[in-house]
Amino acid sequence: MALLAFLSCHILSRTRACLAVSACFALLIAMPASPARAQVTTHAALNPSAPVLATQTVQTQGVQQAPAATDQAAPPPKTTEKTLTAKAVDKTIDKVKQVARSAADIFSRVPCLPPKGGAQSLGSLPHVANRLIAGQPVVIIAFGSSSTQGYGSSAPEFTYPNRLATQLKRQYPSAAITVINAGVGGEDAPEMMKRLQGAVIDKKPDLVIWQVGTNAVLRNLDPTETGKLVEDGIARIQAAGSDVVLVDPQYSPQVYQRGESASRMVRMLSRVASLRHIGIFPRFEVMREWHENRSLPVDSFVISDGLHMNDWGYACFAQLLGDDIIKSVGQIKLGVNVPSDVRSYRPM
Repeated sequence: MALLAFLSCHILSRTRACLAVSACFALLIAMPASPARAQVTTHAALNPSAPVLATQTVQTQGVQQAPAATDQAAPPPKTTEKTLTAKAVDKTIDKVKQVARSAADIFSRVPCLPPKGGAQSLGSLPHVANRLIAGQPVVIIAFGSSSTQGYGSSAPEFTYPNRLATQLKRQYPSAAITVINAGVGGEDAPEMMKRLQGAVIDKKPDLVIWQVGTNAVLRNLDPTETGKLVEDGIARIQAAGSDVVLVDPQYSPQVYQRGESASRMVRMLSRVASLRHIGIFPRFEVMREWHENRSLPVDSFVISDGLHMNDWGYACFAQLLGDDIIKSVGQIKLGVNVPSDVRSYRPM
Protein backbone atom coordinates (compact mmCIF):
# COMPACT_ATOMS: atom_id res chain seq x y z
CA MET A 1 0.00 0.00 0.00
CA ALA A 2 2.93 2.34 0.70
CA LEU A 3 4.27 1.61 -2.80
CA LEU A 4 0.91 2.60 -4.35
CA ALA A 5 0.97 5.87 -2.44
CA PHE A 6 4.49 6.54 -3.68
CA LEU A 7 3.57 5.78 -7.33
CA SER A 8 0.48 8.00 -7.03
CA CYS A 9 2.69 10.82 -5.85
CA HIS A 10 5.04 10.30 -8.78
CA ILE A 11 2.24 10.24 -11.34
CA LEU A 12 0.55 13.32 -9.88
CA SER A 13 3.92 15.12 -9.97
CA ARG A 14 4.00 15.78 -6.27
CA THR A 15 0.74 17.74 -6.16
CA ARG A 16 -1.31 18.52 -3.04
CA ALA A 17 -3.42 15.44 -3.82
CA CYS A 18 -0.34 13.33 -3.21
CA LEU A 19 0.19 14.89 0.16
CA ALA A 20 -3.44 14.18 1.08
CA VAL A 21 -3.14 10.51 0.08
CA SER A 22 0.04 10.14 2.12
CA ALA A 23 -1.48 11.81 5.14
CA CYS A 24 -4.53 9.52 5.04
CA PHE A 25 -2.27 6.50 4.84
CA ALA A 26 -0.32 7.70 7.89
CA LEU A 27 -3.53 8.09 9.84
CA LEU A 28 -4.62 4.57 8.87
CA ILE A 29 -1.30 3.18 10.11
CA ALA A 30 -1.73 4.95 13.49
CA MET A 31 -5.29 3.73 14.07
CA PRO A 32 -5.76 0.67 16.42
CA ALA A 33 -6.89 -2.56 14.73
CA SER A 34 -9.65 -3.36 17.23
CA PRO A 35 -11.74 -1.51 19.82
CA ALA A 36 -11.82 -4.60 22.06
CA ARG A 37 -9.06 -3.45 24.40
CA ALA A 38 -10.57 0.03 24.76
CA GLN A 39 -13.81 -1.64 25.78
CA VAL A 40 -11.97 -3.76 28.35
CA THR A 41 -10.32 -0.66 29.84
CA THR A 42 -13.66 1.12 30.06
CA HIS A 43 -15.24 -1.94 31.70
CA ALA A 44 -12.47 -2.09 34.29
CA ALA A 45 -12.80 1.59 35.15
CA LEU A 46 -16.58 1.34 35.58
CA ASN A 47 -16.46 -1.95 37.46
CA PRO A 48 -13.22 -2.10 39.54
CA SER A 49 -14.58 -4.97 41.63
CA ALA A 50 -14.85 -7.33 38.65
CA PRO A 51 -12.58 -10.38 39.05
CA VAL A 52 -9.21 -10.20 37.28
CA LEU A 53 -9.75 -13.58 35.63
CA ALA A 54 -12.97 -12.48 33.97
CA THR A 55 -11.33 -9.30 32.65
CA GLN A 56 -8.39 -11.24 31.23
CA THR A 57 -10.81 -13.60 29.46
CA VAL A 58 -12.46 -10.64 27.75
CA GLN A 59 -9.05 -9.40 26.61
CA THR A 60 -8.14 -12.78 25.13
CA GLN A 61 -11.43 -13.07 23.28
CA GLY A 62 -10.99 -9.59 21.83
CA VAL A 63 -7.53 -10.46 20.50
CA GLN A 64 -8.72 -13.76 19.01
CA GLN A 65 -11.83 -12.40 17.34
CA ALA A 66 -10.46 -9.19 15.79
CA PRO A 67 -8.14 -10.84 13.19
CA ALA A 68 -10.97 -13.18 12.05
CA ALA A 69 -13.02 -10.19 10.91
CA THR A 70 -10.13 -8.40 9.11
CA ASP A 71 -8.00 -11.21 7.64
CA GLN A 72 -9.17 -10.47 4.12
CA ALA A 73 -9.12 -6.70 4.46
CA ALA A 74 -5.86 -5.87 6.25
CA PRO A 75 -2.90 -7.57 7.95
CA PRO A 76 -3.03 -8.03 11.75
CA PRO A 77 -1.27 -5.44 13.95
CA LYS A 78 2.40 -5.89 14.67
CA THR A 79 3.24 -8.29 17.51
CA THR A 80 5.28 -5.65 19.33
CA GLU A 81 2.43 -3.14 19.25
CA LYS A 82 -0.06 -5.80 20.45
CA THR A 83 2.17 -6.81 23.35
CA LEU A 84 2.69 -3.22 24.45
CA THR A 85 -1.05 -2.52 24.28
CA ALA A 86 -1.87 -5.66 26.28
CA LYS A 87 0.66 -4.73 28.96
CA ALA A 88 -0.76 -1.21 29.19
CA VAL A 89 -4.33 -2.53 29.56
CA ASP A 90 -3.26 -5.09 32.18
CA LYS A 91 -1.41 -2.43 34.13
CA THR A 92 -4.44 -0.11 34.06
CA ILE A 93 -6.80 -2.86 35.23
CA ASP A 94 -4.43 -3.89 38.01
CA LYS A 95 -4.14 -0.30 39.19
CA VAL A 96 -7.94 0.20 39.23
CA LYS A 97 -8.47 -3.02 41.19
CA GLN A 98 -5.67 -2.20 43.63
CA VAL A 99 -7.18 1.20 44.39
CA ALA A 100 -10.64 -0.33 44.85
CA ARG A 101 -9.42 -3.05 47.19
CA SER A 102 -7.03 -0.99 49.25
CA ALA A 103 -9.62 1.52 50.48
CA ALA A 104 -8.44 2.73 53.86
CA ASP A 105 -11.67 1.98 55.71
CA ILE A 106 -14.94 0.44 54.54
CA PHE A 107 -16.71 2.33 57.35
CA SER A 108 -15.64 5.78 56.12
CA ARG A 109 -19.20 6.68 55.06
CA VAL A 110 -21.26 4.60 57.49
CA PRO A 111 -19.60 3.77 60.82
CA CYS A 112 -20.04 0.36 62.43
CA LEU A 113 -21.49 0.95 65.88
CA PRO A 114 -22.39 -1.61 68.57
CA PRO A 115 -26.06 -1.96 69.56
CA LYS A 116 -27.37 0.51 72.10
CA GLY A 117 -26.36 -0.49 75.58
CA GLY A 118 -22.96 -1.73 74.42
CA ALA A 119 -21.60 -5.21 74.05
CA GLN A 120 -21.39 -7.78 76.79
CA SER A 121 -18.90 -10.62 76.94
CA LEU A 122 -19.35 -13.74 74.85
CA GLY A 123 -18.63 -15.61 78.05
CA SER A 124 -15.69 -17.85 78.67
CA LEU A 125 -13.30 -18.52 75.77
CA PRO A 126 -10.60 -20.28 77.80
CA HIS A 127 -8.89 -22.18 74.98
CA VAL A 128 -8.36 -19.07 72.87
CA ALA A 129 -7.30 -16.95 75.86
CA ASN A 130 -4.88 -19.50 77.31
CA ARG A 131 -3.15 -20.08 73.99
CA LEU A 132 -2.75 -16.36 73.40
CA ILE A 133 -1.36 -15.92 76.92
CA ALA A 134 1.10 -18.76 76.32
CA GLY A 135 2.13 -17.36 72.94
CA GLN A 136 0.87 -20.44 71.11
CA PRO A 137 -0.82 -20.53 67.68
CA VAL A 138 -4.59 -20.08 67.61
CA VAL A 139 -6.86 -21.79 65.08
CA ILE A 140 -10.41 -20.52 64.56
CA ILE A 141 -12.89 -22.25 62.25
CA ALA A 142 -15.81 -20.31 60.79
CA PHE A 143 -18.39 -23.07 60.20
CA GLY A 144 -21.59 -22.33 58.33
CA SER A 145 -23.34 -21.78 55.01
CA SER A 146 -23.15 -19.15 52.26
CA SER A 147 -22.90 -16.13 54.56
CA THR A 148 -19.80 -17.72 56.08
CA GLN A 149 -18.50 -18.70 52.67
CA GLY A 150 -18.94 -15.05 51.73
CA TYR A 151 -21.58 -14.96 49.02
CA GLY A 152 -22.35 -11.32 48.22
CA SER A 153 -18.88 -9.95 49.02
CA SER A 154 -16.99 -8.32 46.16
CA ALA A 155 -13.67 -10.04 46.92
CA PRO A 156 -12.38 -12.82 49.21
CA GLU A 157 -10.76 -10.36 51.60
CA PHE A 158 -14.20 -8.88 52.35
CA THR A 159 -15.77 -12.09 53.70
CA TYR A 160 -16.44 -12.07 57.43
CA PRO A 161 -13.81 -14.74 58.31
CA ASN A 162 -11.08 -12.78 56.50
CA ARG A 163 -12.19 -9.48 58.05
CA LEU A 164 -12.20 -11.14 61.48
CA ALA A 165 -8.70 -12.57 60.91
CA THR A 166 -7.40 -9.12 59.98
CA GLN A 167 -8.90 -7.56 63.12
CA LEU A 168 -7.53 -10.24 65.48
CA LYS A 169 -4.07 -10.11 63.93
CA ARG A 170 -4.07 -6.34 64.36
CA GLN A 171 -5.05 -6.76 68.02
CA TYR A 172 -2.52 -9.54 68.67
CA PRO A 173 0.36 -8.77 66.25
CA SER A 174 2.78 -11.28 67.79
CA ALA A 175 0.29 -14.17 67.75
CA ALA A 176 -0.03 -16.77 65.00
CA ILE A 177 -3.79 -16.64 64.33
CA THR A 178 -5.41 -18.69 61.58
CA VAL A 179 -9.09 -18.32 60.63
CA ILE A 180 -10.33 -21.16 58.41
CA ASN A 181 -13.42 -20.56 56.28
CA ALA A 182 -15.51 -23.76 56.38
CA GLY A 183 -18.69 -22.28 54.92
CA VAL A 184 -20.63 -24.14 52.23
CA GLY A 185 -23.56 -22.41 50.54
CA GLY A 186 -27.04 -23.91 50.87
CA GLU A 187 -26.31 -26.02 53.92
CA ASP A 188 -27.95 -26.13 57.32
CA ALA A 189 -27.65 -28.36 60.37
CA PRO A 190 -28.40 -31.72 58.63
CA GLU A 191 -25.67 -31.22 56.01
CA MET A 192 -23.24 -29.57 58.42
CA MET A 193 -23.43 -32.45 60.84
CA LYS A 194 -22.29 -34.81 58.09
CA ARG A 195 -19.04 -32.90 57.66
CA LEU A 196 -18.57 -31.76 61.25
CA GLN A 197 -15.86 -34.32 61.98
CA GLY A 198 -13.69 -33.75 58.93
CA ALA A 199 -14.22 -30.02 58.42
CA VAL A 200 -14.07 -29.01 62.09
CA ILE A 201 -13.15 -31.49 64.81
CA ASP A 202 -10.27 -33.18 63.00
CA LYS A 203 -8.56 -29.79 62.56
CA LYS A 204 -8.40 -29.36 66.36
CA PRO A 205 -9.54 -25.71 66.47
CA ASP A 206 -9.36 -23.54 69.57
CA LEU A 207 -12.60 -21.77 68.63
CA VAL A 208 -15.52 -22.73 66.37
CA ILE A 209 -17.86 -19.96 65.23
CA TRP A 210 -20.96 -21.84 64.05
CA GLN A 211 -23.38 -19.85 61.85
CA VAL A 212 -26.58 -21.86 61.40
CA GLY A 213 -30.35 -21.60 60.99
CA THR A 214 -30.88 -19.38 57.95
CA ASN A 215 -31.42 -22.14 55.39
CA ALA A 216 -33.54 -24.02 57.91
CA VAL A 217 -35.91 -21.03 57.94
CA LEU A 218 -35.92 -20.80 54.14
CA ARG A 219 -36.59 -24.54 53.82
CA ASN A 220 -39.23 -24.58 56.60
CA LEU A 221 -37.29 -27.11 58.65
CA ASP A 222 -38.58 -27.85 62.14
CA PRO A 223 -36.70 -25.58 64.58
CA THR A 224 -36.93 -28.27 67.27
CA GLU A 225 -35.17 -30.82 65.07
CA THR A 226 -32.59 -28.23 64.06
CA GLY A 227 -32.01 -27.46 67.74
CA LYS A 228 -31.35 -31.11 68.56
CA LEU A 229 -28.77 -31.39 65.78
CA VAL A 230 -27.03 -28.17 66.80
CA GLU A 231 -26.93 -29.17 70.46
CA ASP A 232 -25.42 -32.52 69.55
CA GLY A 233 -22.84 -30.82 67.35
CA ILE A 234 -21.87 -28.38 70.11
CA ALA A 235 -21.43 -31.24 72.55
CA ARG A 236 -19.06 -32.99 70.13
CA ILE A 237 -17.05 -29.82 69.55
CA GLN A 238 -16.75 -29.14 73.28
CA ALA A 239 -15.71 -32.76 73.95
CA ALA A 240 -12.87 -32.26 71.47
CA GLY A 241 -11.61 -29.31 73.54
CA SER A 242 -12.78 -26.26 71.56
CA ASP A 243 -14.59 -23.08 72.52
CA VAL A 244 -17.85 -22.50 70.60
CA VAL A 245 -19.83 -19.40 69.59
CA LEU A 246 -23.16 -19.64 67.77
CA VAL A 247 -24.34 -17.13 65.14
CA ASP A 248 -28.05 -17.02 64.34
CA PRO A 249 -29.74 -16.04 61.01
CA GLN A 250 -29.26 -12.70 59.32
CA TYR A 251 -31.94 -10.00 59.28
CA SER A 252 -32.77 -9.75 55.58
CA PRO A 253 -36.03 -9.68 53.60
CA GLN A 254 -36.04 -13.37 52.64
CA VAL A 255 -35.63 -14.27 56.32
CA TYR A 256 -37.78 -11.76 58.20
CA GLN A 257 -40.65 -12.19 55.74
CA ARG A 258 -40.97 -15.67 57.24
CA GLY A 259 -41.63 -13.97 60.55
CA GLU A 260 -42.84 -16.77 62.81
CA SER A 261 -40.36 -19.33 61.50
CA ALA A 262 -37.46 -16.87 61.86
CA SER A 263 -38.49 -15.91 65.40
CA ARG A 264 -38.74 -19.56 66.48
CA MET A 265 -35.28 -20.30 65.06
CA VAL A 266 -33.70 -17.31 66.83
CA ARG A 267 -35.30 -18.30 70.16
CA MET A 268 -34.30 -21.93 69.73
CA LEU A 269 -30.63 -21.13 69.09
CA SER A 270 -30.56 -18.83 72.11
CA ARG A 271 -31.90 -21.64 74.30
CA VAL A 272 -29.34 -24.12 72.95
CA ALA A 273 -26.52 -21.68 73.67
CA SER A 274 -27.79 -21.28 77.23
CA LEU A 275 -28.07 -25.03 77.76
CA ARG A 276 -24.55 -25.67 76.46
CA HIS A 277 -23.09 -22.62 78.27
CA ILE A 278 -21.61 -21.06 75.16
CA GLY A 279 -21.64 -17.62 73.61
CA ILE A 280 -24.05 -16.52 70.90
CA PHE A 281 -23.85 -13.59 68.53
CA PRO A 282 -27.49 -12.65 67.78
CA ARG A 283 -26.93 -11.43 64.25
CA PHE A 284 -30.67 -11.15 63.55
CA GLU A 285 -31.22 -8.58 66.32
CA VAL A 286 -28.00 -6.70 65.59
CA MET A 287 -28.88 -6.30 61.91
CA ARG A 288 -32.47 -5.36 62.75
CA GLU A 289 -31.12 -2.55 64.89
CA TRP A 290 -29.11 -1.25 61.92
CA HIS A 291 -32.40 -0.80 60.09
CA GLU A 292 -34.88 0.14 62.81
CA ASN A 293 -32.78 2.18 65.25
CA ARG A 294 -30.08 3.56 62.95
CA SER A 295 -32.43 4.05 59.98
CA LEU A 296 -30.10 2.29 57.54
CA PRO A 297 -31.93 1.09 54.42
CA VAL A 298 -31.86 -2.70 54.18
CA ASP A 299 -30.16 -2.47 50.79
CA SER A 300 -27.24 -0.67 52.45
CA PHE A 301 -26.17 -3.92 54.12
CA VAL A 302 -27.94 -6.62 52.04
CA ILE A 303 -27.39 -7.31 48.33
CA SER A 304 -30.13 -7.34 45.71
CA ASP A 305 -31.09 -10.99 46.30
CA GLY A 306 -32.67 -9.92 49.59
CA LEU A 307 -30.72 -12.52 51.54
CA HIS A 308 -26.94 -12.15 51.65
CA MET A 309 -24.92 -9.34 53.17
CA ASN A 310 -22.74 -6.96 51.18
CA ASP A 311 -19.19 -5.82 51.99
CA TRP A 312 -20.33 -3.35 54.65
CA GLY A 313 -22.66 -5.89 56.28
CA TYR A 314 -19.94 -8.55 56.50
CA ALA A 315 -17.41 -6.03 57.73
CA CYS A 316 -19.59 -4.66 60.53
CA PHE A 317 -20.66 -8.16 61.59
CA ALA A 318 -16.99 -9.24 61.74
CA GLN A 319 -16.01 -6.07 63.62
CA LEU A 320 -18.62 -6.51 66.34
CA LEU A 321 -17.92 -10.23 66.69
CA GLY A 322 -14.20 -9.54 66.88
CA ASP A 323 -14.74 -6.87 69.53
CA ASP A 324 -16.60 -9.43 71.64
CA ILE A 325 -13.86 -12.04 71.26
CA ILE A 326 -11.19 -9.51 72.18
CA LYS A 327 -13.16 -8.36 75.22
CA SER A 328 -13.75 -11.92 76.44
CA VAL A 329 -10.08 -12.84 76.02
CA GLY A 330 -9.04 -9.64 77.77
CA GLN A 331 -11.21 -10.39 80.80
CA ILE A 332 -9.74 -13.88 81.14
CA LYS A 333 -6.22 -12.47 80.82
CA LEU A 334 -6.97 -10.06 83.66
CA GLY A 335 -8.33 -12.88 85.81
CA VAL A 336 -11.91 -11.65 85.69
CA ASN A 337 -14.34 -14.43 86.51
CA VAL A 338 -16.72 -14.43 83.57
CA PRO A 339 -19.80 -16.65 83.97
CA SER A 340 -19.84 -19.12 81.11
CA ASP A 341 -23.49 -18.47 80.36
CA VAL A 342 -23.09 -14.71 79.88
CA ARG A 343 -23.68 -14.07 76.20
CA SER A 344 -23.27 -11.14 73.87
CA TYR A 345 -26.18 -8.75 73.29
CA ARG A 346 -29.09 -10.36 75.13
CA PRO A 347 -32.10 -10.31 72.78
CA MET A 348 -33.74 -6.90 72.58
